[in-house]
Amino acid sequence: MPARHRIQFPKSESSDLDQDEAYFFLQTERDNQKIRFHDYDKIYQIPGLYEQIFYDRLKCSSPSKVATILESSVKQSNDNVTELRVLDLGAGNGIMGEELKKRGVSRLVGVDIIDEAYDSAVRDRPGTYDDYYVQDFVNLDSETRQDIASWQFDCMVSVAALGFGDIPSRAFIEAFNIINTEGWVAFNIKETFLDHSDNTGFSRLIRELIFSEYLDVYHIERYRHRLSIDGEPLYYFAIAGRKNADVSEDFLISKEVIFD
Repeated sequence: MPARHRIQFPKSESSDLDQDEAYFFLQTERDNQKIRFHDYDKIYQIPGLYEQIFYDRLKCSSPSKVATILESSVKQSNDNVTELRVLDLGAGNGIMGEELKKRGVSRLVGVDIIDEAYDSAVRDRPGTYDDYYVQDFVNLDSETRQDIASWQFDCMVSVAALGFGDIPSRAFIEAFNIINTEGWVAFNIKETFLDHSDNTGFSRLIRELIFSEYLDVYHIERYRHRLSIDGEPLYYFAIAGRKNADVSEDFLISKEVIFD
């Protein structure tokens, strides 16, 4: 059982800060260390810290929500979730992987861009993943891509990692295109990313993808992702669907999708 940590949130979450700029103080015997919520390399090095912040204190529900709507969508097609071969994009320390394992998925492979994510997944949830790659999906070489594709994935999930620069648009499309045609896709995004007033490349990509011939959406649901430091609900959309084809460069150009 990981030790409990002394955590202090700032008195108020400034309205000038974006969600990915929020921070907390980790109190130790030596000092108070200021850590941003998205400083995953620092957080993952400390056993139990990620769970204590986001799940115990801020009541994050996203892994369970996305896994549930994926399972429900698969059942709509009379498929079996236990037969899925899943690519977990932005796997972190394996919380989403743990949810998928509870549902009995056949094969599960994680991928993240930082070594600390892999180290924490092996440390905290040994045996959850059949394999785990530390790779930048924006710059995959052909040999590595072939190696990953050899798993013959028919599902890709990504939870709490999209739209803040953690996983760029290009990396999301690379993962989408690696999974087999008619494979399943499940992910979550901040609710504002579906607002047409958001003109970022990732937001535009997701809107175009949802309403394109490349993805049949089976389930879309607005839900409370977690609480803010001030105790206010932060809402996301959970989306599950089935892939029809690889996303082409021509489609991205025609829709004027700009990669962030």
